[in-house]
Amino acid sequence: MRRSTTSAGTERPFLGILLLVELIVAVALLARPAATVAPHAPPPVASSTPAPTSQTLVLRDGRTATLIPLGGVRSAGLTARIAAELDSAAEAVTAFWGDGWRRDVVIVAAGTDEEFSAMGGGGSDIAAATTPARIVFAPGAAAMSEEALRIVVRHELFHYAARADTAADAPRWLTEGVADFVGRPSQARPGPARAADLARLPTDADLDTAGATRSLAYDRAWWFSRFVADRYGTPTLRRLYLAACRPGHPDVATAVQDTLGADLPQVVASWRQWLSG
Repeated sequence: MRRSTTSAGTERPFLGILLLVELIVAVALLARPAATVAPHAPPPVASSTPAPTSQTLVLRDGRTATLIPLGGVRSAGLTARIAAELDSAAEAVTAFWGDGWRRDVVIVAAGTDEEFSAMGGGGSDIAAATTPARIVFAPGAAAMSEEALRIVVRHELFHYAARADTAADAPRWLTEGVADFVGRPSQARPGPARAADLARLPTDADLDTAGATRSLAYDRAWWFSRFVADRYGTPTLRRLYLAACRPGHPDVATAVQDTLGADLPQVVASWRQWLSG
C-alpha cells in the first residue's frame, strides 16, 4: 500500500450524497424518543460498544480538527491515533509553510474502500488522500505502524495547508516531494552507488504506476526536495514550490532558473554530486 497521495478533488457525487444521507438518518434515529415497550416484551439489551461519533479537537496552535470515523470501532481507533499526531504535525507544517493556512481541519476515516474512493478519490493501494474539503484515510491505514502513520499525517496535512496556493495542473512530483520533505524524517545520503539512479527527476506518470516505479518516483522527488533545502535553504524550497506550483505557474525549468539561479541540468548535476555525499 502506497502511503498517501493528493487528489484533485473530483468525487463521485451520488455516493458522497448517499453517505451524507446515511449520516443524517443515523443522527435522526438517535434523536428519536425511545419507543414504548410492551409489558410482556423483554427489555432491550444495551450495547457495550456504542457507535463511535465524530470529535472536534482544539490543537495547540488554536486550529480545530474534526475527526469523523465512518467505519465503526476500527475507524475510531484510527482517528484516535491520528488525533495523537496532529499537534506535532501542525507544528511541522507551520515550520515549513508558515502560519497562514486554514484554521479548520477535517479528517475522515473511511469504513470501506468505496467510501474512500468516493470521498477522497484514492484507490485501494494508497493509505490517504487530500481534497480541498478534507483529508481522507483508507481502511487499510489502520494497519500502519506508528512511524508510517506519523509520516502520512504530516504529508497529508501539508497538502491540506498548501491547497489554496497549489494549481490543479501543478507538477505532482514536486508537490509530493515537498510533502514528503515535511513528513519524512531525514536519513543519510545514499552514496555514489545509487546517486546516478536517484538523481533523475520523476514524472507525474511515474507516480501513477503501481509498484517499484511509483516508490522510486516518490524517493526521487523527496531526495530532490531535500537537496534543494540543504543546498539553498528551506525557505528557498518553499519559494520553489510556489514558483512551480502556484496558479499560473511556469514550467519547472523556468521556476528552477528563477528560484535557484541555475538552469535545470546544472541543478540536477549538483544534486547527483550531493547524493554521492
